[in-house]
Amino acid sequence: MSAKKDLPTTENGWRTVLNPFQFKVLREKATEPPRYSETTAGELEYELKKKQGTKYPKEGVFNCVACDSPLYYAKTKFDSGCGWPAFYEGVPGAIKEVSDADGRRVEILCNNCGSHLGHVFKNEGFPTPTNERHCVNGICLKYEPTV
Repeated sequence: MSAKKDLPTTENGWRTVLNPFQFKVLREKATEPPRYSETTAGELEYELKKKQGTKYPKEGVFNCVACDSPLYYAKTKFDSGCGWPAFYEGVPGAIKEVSDADGRRVEILCNNCGSHLGHVFKNEGFPTPTNERHCVNGICLKYEPTV
């Protein structure tokens, strides 16, 4: 599905686009288990290591699996040790931030389709240009080798 095509307008519509686990994470805001993306055949980081030889490609873009919108440039992915793919910033305008109801965390959503991606944490002291960690469920992303 391309970001320019019509998106589902109902949850049942999303069920026809996403597999059950993707639906649980992207539409119901579940969280995949730590290291799931890296240790599960067919998932994002597992496939990156298999095809690219690394989880940290230097070129390319990570798109939303639901609507194909570009979310993160590969050059912003870094090793945070948290168990989920981490990025220090999103593509400008691609990520929407919403404070969780309890005010303890900030949820990140695809700005195009509203799918849940994960959470952003700020001022943790990572040596990145933004001092942010976008902790993203790998199941929410697909990698495109060229921009």
